[in-house]
Amino acid sequence: MDKHTFFTRSIAIMVFIALMMGLFGYSLYDFQIVHGAEALAMSDKKIASSDTVDSSRGEITDRYGRVLVTNSLCYNVTLDQLSMGGYQDQNKQILSLVNLCANKGVAYTDELPLSQEAPYDSVLSGETASQQKIFTSYLADRKINANGSGTALLSVLRTEYGIDPGYSDGDARKIAGIRYELDLRTRNIVNTAYVFAGNVNIDFITVLKETGYSGVRIETSTIRKYTTPYAAQLLGWVGQMNQDEWNAYKSKGYSMNALIGKDGVEKAFESYLHGSGGIRIVDSNTSGKVVDETYAVKPEPGDNVTLTLDLGLQESLETALDNYMKQKNKNHGAGAVIIDVHSGGVLAMASYPTYDLSTFSSNYSKLANQSPSPLFNRVTQGVYPPGSTFKMVTAVGGLQEGIITPSTRVLDTGRYAYYKDYQPMCWLYREYHRTHGWVNVSKALEVSCNVFFYDVGRRLTIQLLDKYASEFGLGQHTGIELPESVGALAGPENSKKIGQDWNEGTVLSAAIGQSDNSFTPLQLANYVATLVNGGTRYSVHVLQSVKSYDYSSIVYQHQNKVLNSIQISPQNLSAVKEGMLAVTQTGTAAAMFKGFPIKVGAKTGSAQVGENSDSNAVFVCFAPYDDPQIAMAFVAEKGGAGYELAQVARNVLDYYFGTPDTSSQIETENSLLP
Repeated sequence: MDKHTFFTRSIAIMVFIALMMGLFGYSLYDFQIVHGAEALAMSDKKIASSDTVDSSRGEITDRYGRVLVTNSLCYNVTLDQLSMGGYQDQNKQILSLVNLCANKGVAYTDELPLSQEAPYDSVLSGETASQQKIFTSYLADRKINANGSGTALLSVLRTEYGIDPGYSDGDARKIAGIRYELDLRTRNIVNTAYVFAGNVNIDFITVLKETGYSGVRIETSTIRKYTTPYAAQLLGWVGQMNQDEWNAYKSKGYSMNALIGKDGVEKAFESYLHGSGGIRIVDSNTSGKVVDETYAVKPEPGDNVTLTLDLGLQESLETALDNYMKQKNKNHGAGAVIIDVHSGGVLAMASYPTYDLSTFSSNYSKLANQSPSPLFNRVTQGVYPPGSTFKMVTAVGGLQEGIITPSTRVLDTGRYAYYKDYQPMCWLYREYHRTHGWVNVSKALEVSCNVFFYDVGRRLTIQLLDKYASEFGLGQHTGIELPESVGALAGPENSKKIGQDWNEGTVLSAAIGQSDNSFTPLQLANYVATLVNGGTRYSVHVLQSVKSYDYSSIVYQHQNKVLNSIQISPQNLSAVKEGMLAVTQTGTAAAMFKGFPIKVGAKTGSAQVGENSDSNAVFVCFAPYDDPQIAMAFVAEKGGAGYELAQVARNVLDYYFGTPDTSSQIETENSLLP
């Protein structure tokens, strides 16, 4: 390189460096000298906080992909105490907000357990034991004496929250309620936001914006949207956590404002549906205005849950049960369930009375006080004597143990005279003073002859009777993912547990489904399924699969689980099934199934629940007879004769098999639906 070229390039580099230094110096001068005061003011006023952002819950669909529960966009009003100024400013704003809510008809969160009006000492009607515990702990932490009148306690809270003496007691109570909520969320937790009001409308938001409250934010969120009025007790509902739930969920990354499943499927599959929350960094000024937001961790939506439920069948079942109960003018509860014989999957589950999840929140107080309660799932938690529907257990036990054969006949003389001091009558003799004469096991099931089953039960003994009942899943957990009652098996052990004496002759009533036998409708359905599939008891389930939030991958796929197997010889099973078929052909349910093109096996029952009360109506069935696919169980509290419930079963079977009585046709799983 010659000297001239070197000199030229050196000059160019020095000029470039000089320009860059000058530009840098000017920028520093402009930022620190010209706009220094503004930058300092901004740094003094800028407040950074972190919030946990809840994820959108996954959808819930039926077995064919029909959406049962999804989400819709909503707006929540949250309060950030750090941005609301001093105590007096906070109190003034809070009272204004509460009054605005009253004028606009907007509900807000206030769980301070003092009534809204004098004398302020009643516990709020919706208060839970957990909320009471929180309040007691809150007062203890602050060494506040909770003894005395509500007015005296409110006076203490006035001092605690710096509420001006000029405010009336009514206004002070309003302020104290919100200050209490704010304090709960600033004790030992990072998140300071508090959802003051949820799912507010645009009109309310507009007024908030125009008024310019500090520390008040409008945030987008999602709420559950129910696309069907059916399966309410099965699907369940979501709500905000109480303190006990918060203690359990906070280690899983939940914010205190998070909605969680409270009942049904929403609760059972919370871990799939909830997703994972995110962390948002919020920069705001002292007036509470957000100037910047960034995500340190982005929230991820929950997974989508597919149930074994068939929505069309569910609608058919609920409609048929509702029509029956109203037609009979029965102001009592009822339950019905349909399960897949070869998997234990629940196809439909109806508990009467029911409710609409879309209006659950606004109607909760009414629903909670209604009798019979619509919030109680009678299929999984109601326990009922099975009555004569239990007789297949006695029959199988007697056949398998060699006590009887399919051709063994017993003479019904009207009374069972084995014991001198206890000779119970057959129902036919008691009601019509007639007898069934000589009957074998199939005929005994058809006509429900008590004397036949008294004799078989006595010879079988209560120990073997309970053994077979347990193997059929009666008095046992079904395996369903929802809360369930276990019920009870009659016998010496249960009698001792409830403080009663067990007598040898009590086995007679136990053998026909009376005594202390009590089971859920779900147990009855699975017992029938186990019987007609040849003796395999599957774990009952409502979860079919779980898919990722975008439906692109399978997170979980149910695999059938066998709980136990019962040895039933083909000839013995055939004898029992023939008796159940005869019930719908020539027996007690024949009138209901006359002309029905599908063969159905069934058993009716009327279970006495008290000496002076009506009997519960019980009905179980399976279909088709030659190749069983589904098993069903129905119970109507104080419903009388079990055969009347056969009409409900017939209506549902019309839908399932697409018979001429209905325009609907059964869909094939994974088929495209209109």
